[in-house]
Amino acid sequence: MKTATVADLRNHFRRVSAWIENGETVEIVKRGRIFARLVPPVPAEKPVPKVDWAAQRKAIWGNRVFSAAEVKAMEDFEHEGEEG
Repeated sequence: MKTATVADLRNHFRRVSAWIENGETVEIVKRGRIFARLVPPVPAEKPVPKVDWAAQRKAIWGNRVFSAAEVKAMEDFEHEGEEG
């Protein structure tokens, strides 16, 4: 943890802000006592990318159109072995 005086903050702000940007916590001292603590912000969570379902379907099946019988067979296969 770095320490800077109020005068350092006023006269050398660029240096003190660089410490904070690099992830350092900086304690500000005023008249020999800790006056404040400057901490870097908590990084924001990266948003979860949205899935493009239409693009995935097209990549797998292309422009194929299924008949009602094919859809029924696929549904039956998915539910095979389920109770209920």
